[in-house]
Amino acid sequence: MGVPMQFVMPDLRPLTPEILMTVLSLLVLLSDLVIKRKETIALLSILSVAAVAFTFRDSLGVTFNGMFISDGYSRFFGIIFVLNVILTVLISVKYIGIERVNFGEYYGLILFSTLGMMIMASAGDLIVLYLGLELMALSTYILAGFIRYDVKSNEAAMKYFLLGAFASAFLLYGTSMIYGLTGTTNIKAIAGYILLHGLMGNPALTLAMALFVVAFSFKIAAVPFHMWAPDAYEGAPTSITAFMSVGPKAAGFAVMGRVLLDGLYPIKPEWSAVLIPIAILTMGVGNIVALSQTNIKRMLAYSSIAHAGYALLGVIAGTADGLASVMNYMLIYAFMNIGAFAVIIMLRTEGFKGDNITDYEGLSKTHPLLASLMLVFMFSLTGIPPTAGFMGKFYLFMSAVNAGYTWVVIIAVIFSAISAYFYLRIVMYMYMKDPKQEVAISTSPSMSLALAITLFGVIAIGVLPASVVHLARIAFP
Repeated sequence: MGVPMQFVMPDLRPLTPEILMTVLSLLVLLSDLVIKRKETIALLSILSVAAVAFTFRDSLGVTFNGMFISDGYSRFFGIIFVLNVILTVLISVKYIGIERVNFGEYYGLILFSTLGMMIMASAGDLIVLYLGLELMALSTYILAGFIRYDVKSNEAAMKYFLLGAFASAFLLYGTSMIYGLTGTTNIKAIAGYILLHGLMGNPALTLAMALFVVAFSFKIAAVPFHMWAPDAYEGAPTSITAFMSVGPKAAGFAVMGRVLLDGLYPIKPEWSAVLIPIAILTMGVGNIVALSQTNIKRMLAYSSIAHAGYALLGVIAGTADGLASVMNYMLIYAFMNIGAFAVIIMLRTEGFKGDNITDYEGLSKTHPLLASLMLVFMFSLTGIPPTAGFMGKFYLFMSAVNAGYTWVVIIAVIFSAISAYFYLRIVMYMYMKDPKQEVAISTSPSMSLALAITLFGVIAIGVLPASVVHLARIAFP
């Protein structure tokens, strides 16, 4: 008789934040049945992610045979995801009432999407990565089309879904090829097998790498896989546009760092050669097409594409400093981008959308404080000191220069200078034009808190960037 196999209970401590997030997300979703005030559900959502964040420090470790990794890297991205949720909920409270989509499911879906992002950042295995990605994506598809009576919102969800499914197919195809070549889907084991058996230069491995790059490029909206972003950003509820512009992008860079710098590092020359033209095209298309946009949400969509190109420089560098600069930039991007969208939301009132750039004419005369906030966020997105955006770009560019990619950085600086036109055009409309009409603003205590947090982040990191950069560097595995 054979010896019966003993079941060994896996260590669940590294999964504590994710387990807690799952339970709390379900509770928030079910609370809509008994709680009529949606503001209470919003508060429950914020308390939920705060409770999850509290468990980050004590959840470090590896479990399920290396399939799930809870380390400083995943927890740094977890902070970005938590910040993204809190700010999104704060700017949503009044806005979704104006849009007549004040449903409890809204907050539950945001939490489930964030859970998917957390799983992606902690994935030590390609199968776990895929599960996290699909949980994030499916929730976000629904949120993009949450304004059901709006044709543009329906279009945004449909395009996002169809192209997202296309990208998922690339990821699965690449995973199957990697498994066929190496016999494993564990990310670290893949690198070991490639080195042990000398697979560098193998055409099948190069094709698998290319498939991964395509899938990840879609998630971060890199050219030429960016076509979903402008329509999705314009059509989705503005609060969800802010959410999508930060969370999924940060999650995409998190898994890109895991897979490329851990699993496929032995073939770095191949994937860096693919990423360099993608980064240049992404910066170029994002900044140049943004010049002609009149809808501010579409302009920020192309801006988001350009910022993905900047962040790719840190991945291309392929060093600890390079990836730390990406992590730092994603945190900075959360503050300045959500801050800009919060200002846009404040101009949304009954009968007035505030989506057109000309709607900001003379804002400094009618609402000087709001205009000054938008000024700070536009300066930061441009990269003007002493804002956080300048420091984020500085560390990204220096990591690429130190890795020998000076010529790519020169191109990035040129495109960054071009971006000043469409960012500062908003400033020009606010400060150098007379108002055509008296524009009311939609304010609330939660919105004021969100703006205070984003403003503090943009200024504080810009003036004192060293502490955040240090946290990112020591978090790198």
